[in-house]
Formats: sequence, C-alpha cells, structure tokens
Amino acid sequence: MIADDGKTRAATIFDVARLAGVSHQTVSRVLNDLPNVRASTRERVEKAIAQLRYTPSQAARALVTRRSRTIGLIQTGGPDYGPATTLLHFNEAAREARYAVSIASMLEADAAALRSAAELLLRQNVEAIVLIAATVKDIASLAHEELGVPLVVVAPHEEGNAATVAIDHYAGARAAVAHLAELGHTEIRHVAGPEESLDARERMRGWRDELSARGLVATAVLSGDWSPSSGYEHGRTLGASTATAAFVANDQMSLGVFHGLRDMGLTVPHDFSVVGYDDIPEAAHLSPPLTTMRQDFVRLGGDVMAAVLAQLSDDAVAPQSAIVPQLIVRDSAAKARRP
Repeated sequence: MIADDGKTRAATIFDVARLAGVSHQTVSRVLNDLPNVRASTRERVEKAIAQLRYTPSQAARALVTRRSRTIGLIQTGGPDYGPATTLLHFNEAAREARYAVSIASMLEADAAALRSAAELLLRQNVEAIVLIAATVKDIASLAHEELGVPLVVVAPHEEGNAATVAIDHYAGARAAVAHLAELGHTEIRHVAGPEESLDARERMRGWRDELSARGLVATAVLSGDWSPSSGYEHGRTLGASTATAAFVANDQMSLGVFHGLRDMGLTVPHDFSVVGYDDIPEAAHLSPPLTTMRQDFVRLGGDVMAAVLAQLSDDAVAPQSAIVPQLIVRDSAAKARRP
C-alpha cells in the first residue's frame, strides 16, 4: 500500500474491507473462519487479502471474538465550551454505565484524518464510536463510512449511517429572538457562528424564522468564529447601526460584543440589548449579567450514552427528542429605548 506521504505501508484489515466492499467485522469473521458469511462474500474477502498481501495481526483476529467495554470518541475543532462540556458529561455517563472512553481529538480534520482516527479506535476494539464534530463536512465524512460498529453523532439532523443526538438549537434560537421581540425590539441582528458549523446554521435558521413569524425583517448576518475577538468587531458594527438588539450565537462572542458596543459609546442594556447562547459559567458575572440560552449538557451526555447503548442492545431505549435550551433572563436585555 502507498501512504499519503508516498511511503509503502503494510495493508490493514480496513484496507481489505474497503477493497472487498464489506465491514472490517466481516473480514475478521473470514479470518477467524466463523459462520454466517456468504460464500461469495468470503471469496471476495479472500481475493482482497491476496491482492493486498495482507497479514492479519493478533488484534485483527480478535476484533469480533471479544468485547472491550470501550467506546471510541472523535472530537474535531477547538476546545469551545459546548463540545468540551459535551465530551466531559459523556465521559461521566459512560463511566456510570461501566464503559471506558478512548478519545481522538483534532483541531482540523479532513476525510482521511477522520478515517485514520476511526481506524485507530477500531484497532482498540471499541464497541461503538461517538463523533462530536465542528463542521458539516466532518460529520458527512464519517457518517457515510462503513465502520462495522455503531456510530452516534451529536448533530441536529440524521446523516448517513449514524444515529443522532442533539440539542434543538433551532428552538433555542427562536426563544432568544422571541424574548427580544417581546421587549419591543424590531431590528434584531444576529452574530452567527462559523458558516460550516451545523449548530450555527440551526441558530441562524431559528433567528430568521422567528423574525419572519413576527413580520420583522432579517438584515445581514454578522459571521463570527465563536471567539470574543470576532464578537468585538461585530459589536462595533452593531454600535454604528440602527439596530437595538442582537442575538449572539455563543456567550464568548457576546463578551466581545459588549466590549465593541462600549467602545462605540453604547451601554448594555440601556442603549442595546444582547442575548447570548450557552450559559457559560462566566455569563452570570459579566457586566451586566448576560441573558442567554442554557444548554443542558449533563442530559446531552446521558442521551449520547443512551443512544450508544440502544445501538448495542435491543433492550436499551434511545432518546426520542432533542433537548430544548432554557432561556435564562438576566440584565443584558431590556425594553427597546434607542430610536
């Protein structure tokens, strides 16, 4: 086999599986001479083994003959509050279910890197893989792979072969915008997360639809990158606009928006109202304390583990609905005053 760097590498069980068009577990069944493999499939696998000159390892032979009580978890993107907290509470839920978690994290990932991470986890004989992904393409890259073990993705929409567990960001965004509209704001801007983020897209969609339902106009979105720095730049833009309020897609950017508005001579909430998203621990201690949408990450971690167990056992029950965030009213949003 030729690796991406041009060097020759030994073929793996996953290379055999791809060439034969089967799962790695089917290859392992053939290697272990187990039943329930069709003759035509067995022949295809044996041809792939011969073509790739594959030599099975002891670990490969064991892939379907023992249970590890280990779950693999792949996380892409930076250490943002939402994904990091989801990972933490999933770990806790797995531990309570007496499972270990093996983690592969990467700041940036392409399809090849995600596949390599999955193969690394599968070599550890994980029973399932959980994906907490930063972007839509990361989810699509892995959700359409034949992994041979259940895949559970933290995402608001079904994708490929994966089971999905989610927080209802669409409903959360609508609740945030409704709160501002009920305070009398008619021009409500949106500081969005990265365009490639599925969560950010759902929050933007909720903002648009709630404005439309109330007969209000959705003006240009201000796209950020989840950081306070991007929030600061957009806060300055908001301070020079005719808007009186903003729904900000996360609390970190809200912090920057506060700063930008202040530098433009505006005060929150007297001149401008802000509603954030996440309810980070610092949100209650900002000046003023931030009104925001609280995500229940404890429940999300438990729901992800419940979905894993449902995939592994006919007796377990998968979560039936997405988690709706809770509006936490503090002091950063008030009745519209600024003309």
